[in-house]
Amino acid sequence: VQLQASGGGLVQAGGSLRLSCAASGRTFSSYTMGWFRQAPGKEREFVATIMWSGSSTNYADSVKGRFTISRDDAENTVYLQMNSLKPEDTAVYYCAAVYYGSLSPRIYQVDYWGLGTLVTVSS
Repeated sequence: VQLQASGGGLVQAGGSLRLSCAASGRTFSSYTMGWFRQAPGKEREFVATIMWSGSSTNYADSVKGRFTISRDDAENTVYLQMNSLKPEDTAVYYCAAVYYGSLSPRIYQVDYWGLGTLVTVSS
C-alpha cells in the first residue's frame, strides 16, 4: 500500500483545510486509516482514525469537535476536514494505514505511512 497525502498549506487561525490521502492497492477497505501529526521539536502524535469498516471514528481530545475524518472506499481515499484551526495545529500531517487495526493504534503498529503534508496556521 502506498499513501499519498495532499491538501496542506498556510491558513489563518479560524480557517479550514481538507487533507486527502490516496491509497494504492485493492485492499484499502481492510485498513483502519488515520492521521498523525508532528510539530517542530515534538514527537509524532495521534490525530484521528476511522475503522476499516467505516463504522467508527476516534479523535484526539485536542481536535475533537473541530476535525472530521471520513473515507471513500470506492476512491481509496481518506479525508481529514479541519475547521476552526489554531496555531497549535501547525505540524506535518501524516496519513497512516493499519491492517484491520483498532481505533487507537500506536505508532509502532502502523503498517504504512504516507509522506507528510505541512499545515501552517498563522495567528
